[in-house]
Amino acid sequence: MWVSSAAMNPFDPTLLRQLAATHGTPLWVYDAATIRARIAELRAFDTIRYAQKANSNLHLLRLMREAGVVVDAVSLGEIERALAAGYRPSREGRSEIVFTADVLDRATLAKVVAEGIPVNAGSIDMLHQLGTASPGHRVWLRINPGFGHGHSNKTNTGGEHSKHGIWHADLPAALDALRKHRLQLIGLHMHIGSGVDYHHLQQVCDAMVEMVARIGQPIEAISAGGGLSIPYRAGEPRIDTAHYHALWDAARRRIAQAQGRPLQLEIEPGRFLVAEAGVLLAEVRATKSMGSRFFALVDAGFNDLARPALYGSHHGIELLAADASPRAPRPTVVAGPLCESGDVFTQGEGGVVLSRELPEARVGDLLVFHDAGAYGASMSSNYNSRPLTAEVLVDGDAARLIRRRQSIGELLALEALQQTQS
Repeated sequence: MWVSSAAMNPFDPTLLRQLAATHGTPLWVYDAATIRARIAELRAFDTIRYAQKANSNLHLLRLMREAGVVVDAVSLGEIERALAAGYRPSREGRSEIVFTADVLDRATLAKVVAEGIPVNAGSIDMLHQLGTASPGHRVWLRINPGFGHGHSNKTNTGGEHSKHGIWHADLPAALDALRKHRLQLIGLHMHIGSGVDYHHLQQVCDAMVEMVARIGQPIEAISAGGGLSIPYRAGEPRIDTAHYHALWDAARRRIAQAQGRPLQLEIEPGRFLVAEAGVLLAEVRATKSMGSRFFALVDAGFNDLARPALYGSHHGIELLAADASPRAPRPTVVAGPLCESGDVFTQGEGGVVLSRELPEARVGDLLVFHDAGAYGASMSSNYNSRPLTAEVLVDGDAARLIRRRQSIGELLALEALQQTQS
């Protein structure tokens, strides 16, 4: 076993080989104990609301619910997933489901109204549409404070280049919409991007205090949003969750003192809870040299794990050799089977092809992509008509299939329309 990064892999190599032999590759594998450990790190917050877009498998949602974690949904499908996992909305008090978005399509609007799901509104049009359909509905306001921070431009969710949230200067218009439709304001939500910078975080906390003061009425809660990072590379620091909580708790106490009543503090982690719990297993199916470059081609592509192609994201890669023969390390480009030049797992931002030091890969070896539990399976697609990959959950000594591999027949069935009778 040889690892190209000190990234996270909670699994024994023997277990991974057994799972690959049983279920085939590519294969997602998740560790329940790691998820529970990350949840425990955030217990100081009053409410942990999982951003299920990171990984919305029903079995993981049920694991979260058993651990006392509630959920955020960003689409009609995620609402249905939350309901199927046993979460229940509430028309008053804390709801186990909150819907967060910047737009409300007609079908989702009908669902949140029918179920009484609180809406975290990112646009004023949402407030008018919701208020017209459901006067008195419970809402959050997602505020864009005018600045943001993210590990790439595509994960920055604040500032004038971001579509997310109600612009801070438009708060009076949002409050007018609340009054017009008698919408009940639960609280304010701020999320400026993925990745933690404590300087920016203090700015967000200060902006939250200022925004609440501008509302001029008591609220029930504030949400710290999400974006908690994990160390994808060797030497990267772990987030100090106690310090993170302390900054937000100080803001909460300032607001509580000003409004003369306590309020709840929510956090909305996604990646933080599941990223380190998951790996993607792939088999080496071909190797070749292209000039000075050595390529290892695997049976997983960016339709399975899109983050490197989308963001130039780094995932640690581990080789599990098919035999015990000695392997000298060599710079290796790891790529997939898709008919796309961008189907490369070892690339930087902008699509620059990079190499990793790995033992010389041979056909039949397994590669393990670390820290892949977040935005892996949930962002996967059927590009090149490839079926979605199976998922396995390991909980202690038990390993069980939590999503079977999709079949090509199931893909074709969606297009097998009935012939119209003449």
